Amino acid sequence: MHRATKIVATIGPASSTPDVLQKMIQAGLDVVRLNFSHGTADDHRQRAETVRECARRAGREVAIMADLQGPKIRVGKFESGKTTLEPGQSFILDAECELGNDERVGLDYKDLPRDLKPGDVLLLNDGLIVLDVARVIGSEIHTTVRVGGDLSNNKGINRQGGGLTAPALTAKDMEDIRTAMSLGVDFVAVSFPKNATDMEMARQLANIAGAPYGIKPKMIAKIERAEAIPALQEILDSSDGIMVARGDLAVEVGNAAVPALQKRMIRMARESNKFVITATQMMESMIHAPVPTRAEVSDVANAVLDGTDAVMLSAESAAGKYPVQTIEAMAAICLEAEKSEQSELDKDFLDRTFTRIDQSIAMGALFTAYHLGAKAIVALTESGSTALWMSRHWTHVPIFALTPRQGSERAMSLYRNVTPLHLDTSSDRDTALQQAIEVVVSKGYAAHGDMVVLTVGEPMGQPGGTNTLKIVRVGDVL
Repeated sequence: MHRATKIVATIGPASSTPDVLQKMIQAGLDVVRLNFSHGTADDHRQRAETVRECARRAGREVAIMADLQGPKIRVGKFESGKTTLEPGQSFILDAECELGNDERVGLDYKDLPRDLKPGDVLLLNDGLIVLDVARVIGSEIHTTVRVGGDLSNNKGINRQGGGLTAPALTAKDMEDIRTAMSLGVDFVAVSFPKNATDMEMARQLANIAGAPYGIKPKMIAKIERAEAIPALQEILDSSDGIMVARGDLAVEVGNAAVPALQKRMIRMARESNKFVITATQMMESMIHAPVPTRAEVSDVANAVLDGTDAVMLSAESAAGKYPVQTIEAMAAICLEAEKSEQSELDKDFLDRTFTRIDQSIAMGALFTAYHLGAKAIVALTESGSTALWMSRHWTHVPIFALTPRQGSERAMSLYRNVTPLHLDTSSDRDTALQQAIEVVVSKGYAAHGDMVVLTVGEPMGQPGGTNTLKIVRVGDVL
């Protein structure tokens, strides 16, 4: 069956072999995430090569996302590997401490004391440990433990409400961008951006590093800082898509605020013609269990019903026991949720104004296919923009985007309800349309007598040139 919602999966020790990765692609994997918080450049290079080879064997493109580590603010290391904090005890975070003990621990972000004042609340280890800042003396942050627990090496630190000044791009991120471009990745995910400037800088670095390889990756802003919420529209405007990164975001703004923020972010992204990925702990129990919990099933289904383009797996596929089964389960949930999704196309189009010809054709194709009950929409596209615009509205009519450009084909693997296919387009419009229909029929997406809505641009081969809409029945002479 045609599945509209895409699946992004992180690959790691549990999923890096060709055999497992091939099965993951067959199970429905659309985009592979390389997590640059772990592993070496050689690890990422080897995994990227394996992805490309497995995708070639599967006969379709699977995109690759490089996810940058960003300024992950962490405690340092302990002499004994960890300490246990008790409520009410004093504990010092010391930027100049080398090895921690039961009284203090070092910091990998040396400027943290400058960002804090008495009364601030620090959340460690994803919020499991809570410290109240009593005073700041030089390099030392003196705190009182409010919620205790075991604190081990390199656990993360967040300030409740956000406000830390660490830059979005570290020296490591800049080097990782160069590595990612040499691997030919299709997407770069930027961690902890606070504003449009962070995304614009990342794009400029990626474009410069990608120039020798002839690539310009799509840029994804991971929304995980409290400061990013009021700046969401400007971040959207400077990005190609966003990720609802619910882990660090929940620590900064509170767990209870995240579901409503998720819905808001997905809605704003679609209204801004950007794609959106929903991430973090979607199928967390399947790290160890062969089936998801009922709550996880509901979480994935609700993200689909919110209109997300993709749902993402992290440790479930990177280090879990059941990476293939997790993708199979996620795909089944997405399909079931999509069946019940209501189309509000007519309402979406009320009071809409289209100033571009290509965008008007895209919207006209959607409207026509929806009301005529067409079997499919087939878009001949160079850049993929036509398919992106169509994918912002839900119609239950699958969209097939045919392009001669490998980069466009891979980019469209993240667009909701879009199946990207390769087509070496002819310079003759009717020949190209005939070839497009033949490709869709040969892959079993349409049959003789089915109604299909086609969009194409003349002259052929120019991005942004879609200017023609055609309605045909498969088998009719074009």
